[in-house]
Amino acid sequence: MSELIYEDEQIQTLEWWEHIRRRPGMYIGKTGSGNYADDGIYVLLKETLDNAVDEYMMGFGKSINITIDNGVVTVRDYGRGIPLGKVVDVSSKMNTGGKYDSKAFKKSVGLNGVGIKAVNALSSYMLVQSFRDGETKSVEYRRAHTEEDVPIMPTDQPNGTLVNFIPDEEIFDNYQYKDEFVELLLKNYVFLNSGLVINYNGKKFYSKNGLVDLLNEYMTSDSIYPIIHLSGTDIEIAITHANQYGEEYYSFVNGQFTTQGGTHLSAFKESVSRVIKEYFSKNLEYSDIRSGIVAAVAIKVEEPVFESQTKTKLGSKDMGPGGPTISKFIGDFIKKELDNYLHKTPDTADVLLKKILDSEKERKAIAGVTKLARERAKKAGLHNKKLRDCRLHYNDSKGEKLEETCIFITEGDSASGSITQSRDPNYQAVFSLRGKPLNTFGETKQIVYKNEEFNLLQAALDIEDGLEGLRYNKVIIATDADVDGMHIRLLIITFFLQFFPDLIKNNHVFILQTPLFRVRNKKETLYCYSEEERLDAIEKLGPNPEITRFKGLGEISPGEFKHFIGKDLRLDPVNMRKQDAVKEMLEFYMGKNTMERQSFIINNLVVEEDIAV
Repeated sequence: MSELIYEDEQIQTLEWWEHIRRRPGMYIGKTGSGNYADDGIYVLLKETLDNAVDEYMMGFGKSINITIDNGVVTVRDYGRGIPLGKVVDVSSKMNTGGKYDSKAFKKSVGLNGVGIKAVNALSSYMLVQSFRDGETKSVEYRRAHTEEDVPIMPTDQPNGTLVNFIPDEEIFDNYQYKDEFVELLLKNYVFLNSGLVINYNGKKFYSKNGLVDLLNEYMTSDSIYPIIHLSGTDIEIAITHANQYGEEYYSFVNGQFTTQGGTHLSAFKESVSRVIKEYFSKNLEYSDIRSGIVAAVAIKVEEPVFESQTKTKLGSKDMGPGGPTISKFIGDFIKKELDNYLHKTPDTADVLLKKILDSEKERKAIAGVTKLARERAKKAGLHNKKLRDCRLHYNDSKGEKLEETCIFITEGDSASGSITQSRDPNYQAVFSLRGKPLNTFGETKQIVYKNEEFNLLQAALDIEDGLEGLRYNKVIIATDADVDGMHIRLLIITFFLQFFPDLIKNNHVFILQTPLFRVRNKKETLYCYSEEERLDAIEKLGPNPEITRFKGLGEISPGEFKHFIGKDLRLDPVNMRKQDAVKEMLEFYMGKNTMERQSFIINNLVVEEDIAV
């Protein structure tokens, strides 16, 4: 065994930009190419926008202009502008910024002076220009190296800051900004900052009613009573209930969408449940009170502490130095304002109580079934042949769920076997269905416990009591790309939509894309996911390549499957939007209107010629 050398020359000191480029995950989470809302290119945009929105929150500048053209991002705000003598320092010196002093940025998102420097280090080009009181200062960078430092000069432009950057393709391979993810980010900004105008590529984003507009935008079921909207100093909440299962929350801190919640969301859920229970003076279960709830909470905290640089979970316990705890602050506000609201609007209180009692009635009706089902699931879990679990679920040092964890839901022994042999057993689990699952549309939750397949799936995911227990970050439906596979895919999605819609709304459900064709010659093998890719592969490989059409997952060998569920994993997210009209869509596609669907299929049938392989 060779001796490991550990001497002076092994100790390295990295430049600030070099550290960011070598370890981008520490600063922006994952990198990615723009196919998912949490990919790094959107974090770069967000870090830039946070500074502009902070100016608005402090009372400076009413609009922000954004353009994204062929991957080139430009953000112009009309705030105070960076102090001209510090433009270079703010954009290229770590731990430099104006937000350490809470007087200047009392309740800002970015406090550690890293954000815009991360944008600089991870961009192939960046320009920062400040306009301030008739003067301007700009500096240009190439991969964080100063290319041109322009001296201060006169300008007739209004105050504010302009940032222009191009994400580096060495970091973000073949990246592309998608409007759906950019617009989602911008909507949240305006919902949390009523009156702010954001102009993006010709579209205007604006909200008058704050979190009420947010719920109306994102709810996929109709509310059963008017949205309760309450606001005070440093807090705004919106609450309603819908005829759906699960709990749906949107939580924010200083304008930051905390997708993983944190101390503020926990306090909010506890306080809402307690106040409603005390108002009705009944022995109500918190789970019944929150069943079907749709709510949003936004608070402003001095010097917030997040559990990661991407700021998706709040860790702060206090509202700020010397201030009350977040739990007490939120609890006191909800105790006073929500209790007052319910006393003033008895009609809403009556509807709410009926919803709670209906949930209680259903829960008690299935109590016996639930107990037996839990025992079966627990017993089966010890020797669960349907679940081939992964080894790792949490980061032991922090107790956080690992982002890499996923579970493939597949059907049939051959497909399950191929994925099992190809997977990374540390992070990838496999759940095998037996044939086509039940169509659950129109069923009550009792069916989840009576049906062994769904009971075991629910137990494997650990979502019976909500998403807090979810054991995998991604739930991936992996079925054949034929008619039967599509049907199984639809049945699984229907199950989630019926009983666990928050699983989809929180972006945990995906469809695995596997290649339709393999095109190869003696030197090279190409896998193609579409007819267009097949034609391109034939042209690239030359005359008479061998072409294989994969008809099912079971036909793909474990050796080949490694290419499709490794670093080249292709996933299509399953999304829910208000305009999808989920209830009506499910009723049409999964209801008892067989003849109507048959007519639809006949009228929309497209016959394609067989592809010679």
